[in-house]
Amino acid sequence: MSRGTQIPSNGELKILRILWRRGPRTVREVHDALGRKRDIGYTTVLKTMQVMAEKGLVTRNESERSHVYSHAVEEKSIKRRLVSDLLDRAFDGSAARLVMQALSDKQASPEDLKKIRRLLNELSRGAR
Repeated sequence: MSRGTQIPSNGELKILRILWRRGPRTVREVHDALGRKRDIGYTTVLKTMQVMAEKGLVTRNESERSHVYSHAVEEKSIKRRLVSDLLDRAFDGSAARLVMQALSDKQASPEDLKKIRRLLNELSRGAR
């Protein structure tokens, strides 16, 4: 894939979630946020974020002693890439198979079902 179209690894996605939710952060701040959920070394987080900068997933502001990282890709864009990749690899491009699998594996809340019905109604009106 070309620069900027990378699909992040699971570890990179965890870091991106922190940057999406909390805004620009130093490696120390990201490490502290990750450390609450799992045991991970500071140097591992540092190296991962440096690789993410090379991939174009994050940007790095080097004007201060502690570099500050920001997300370079929007959450919606990454989710779109991840779903597209999953559709192609696991469901032969079939959105229907993906949705049926997801709904059969995990009980959807009544609110989620309303949202799904609303979206399906909007899509079917647009297809006419």
